[in-house]
Amino acid sequence: MIKDYGYEIQKLYLEMLLADAETFVRCQGIFDHGLFDRKLQDAAEFINEYAKQYSVLPDYDIVNASCQIDLRRPEEIKDGHREWLMDEFESFTRHKALERAIINSADLLEKHDYGSVEVMIKEAVQIGLAKDMGTDYFADPRSRLMRIKDKNGQISTGWPAMDRKLFGGMNRGELNIFAGGSGAGKSLFLANLGVNWALVGLNVLYLTLELSEDLVCMRIDAMTTGVPTKDIFRELDDVEMKVRIIGKKSGALQVKYMPSGKTVNDLRAYIKEYEIQMGRRIDVLLVDYLDLLMPISKKISPADLFIKDKYVSEELRNLAVELNSILVTAAQLNRGAVEEVEFDHSHISGGLSKIQTADNVFGIFTSRAMRERGRYQIQLMKTRSSSGVGQKVDLEFNLESLRITDLPEDEQEHSQGGSRGGSSLIESIKRKTEIQREEPVDGQPAPKIRAQVESTKLRELLNNLGNNDEE
Repeated sequence: MIKDYGYEIQKLYLEMLLADAETFVRCQGIFDHGLFDRKLQDAAEFINEYAKQYSVLPDYDIVNASCQIDLRRPEEIKDGHREWLMDEFESFTRHKALERAIINSADLLEKHDYGSVEVMIKEAVQIGLAKDMGTDYFADPRSRLMRIKDKNGQISTGWPAMDRKLFGGMNRGELNIFAGGSGAGKSLFLANLGVNWALVGLNVLYLTLELSEDLVCMRIDAMTTGVPTKDIFRELDDVEMKVRIIGKKSGALQVKYMPSGKTVNDLRAYIKEYEIQMGRRIDVLLVDYLDLLMPISKKISPADLFIKDKYVSEELRNLAVELNSILVTAAQLNRGAVEEVEFDHSHISGGLSKIQTADNVFGIFTSRAMRERGRYQIQLMKTRSSSGVGQKVDLEFNLESLRITDLPEDEQEHSQGGSRGGSSLIESIKRKTEIQREEPVDGQPAPKIRAQVESTKLRELLNNLGNNDEE
């Protein structure tokens, strides 16, 4: 039913609000005199300004005399009348604000300023009274905790070692960022997470702004079937059969390429169309990757990475909340992280703007020696819902299938035992150095410091063996 908010009904709103100070205060947050009929705008503005200045509502005679209007005190206002007034006034305010936004959008549309139009429309649609009073902490602890467990729901990453650091996994409505240098495996981690979640029945959407759809899908072929990428075409029939069988038991996994420079609005439009055409909602959104997106409406220089990434990160997180889905993306580490084995906030390209907005930030560390051993390490740079900051998780990487999995149990124990003070995986590939100080001989000053590494000791041992043979 389309409501007609004419002069008489608007006049009744003012009369009832003027008669009940409590209801007026509750509605004051959305009270806008400019939304009223022109004949009532002066009275509405006068009432609002009077209440702000004197902290009390004016009397009817004061309003009528000051604004040349005829407002009358209604009869006794009961609780049901108050509830009706609040519902009606909220609906009236939203309707009129949307109407004003549409009218004011005409000039902006001619200038192709679509971002500003969207902001105006969104602000109008979101107008509402604060009816949710929050959570009474002491009232019902069990229900409160079960609500977190059942509804918010930590969803396992598919890597138990990481789940333990995150108190169960990742939550819907959160922004998760995997940060790594060029070629560190950011896209591989996103694809592996997509496979993990699809295999447990979740609907996954992978949006790639860098790699082609076919390349991403080919990598996923190797991950799901175990067939190395170099052998996929040779074993094409086998791969096809395995993918089809796995697909019947899994959730959806959609891969879509988008050119770099897109905005979160472009992502939102595609997702809406996808959900309409496919008839299913998104549980997981993977965006590869954040640095290639642009802000919606802000004209930001591409050189100003801090501001650009701040807006994009905030918009992505808002999208995750809006979709009530897990959102995982990737970000680039800067040049300062190239020679480092321990990452911190200064190594993120764009600086703290991403860190401050994201719920979880993971640094991806690997090296040539680690790749040869089939190892990756995840460093928890920020966690909002757990105490895992600064901790590390070592994972196994299959070079042929590109699959990232937990380490075997025996290696997990060894890794966890050494990761408290630092990663055993990193320590195992470092050179151990022994420092010796020479004692002064015959009063000679300035003792020298001699450093010996394991390779030097080995060379001396071989030389000694050679000398002994000659003797």
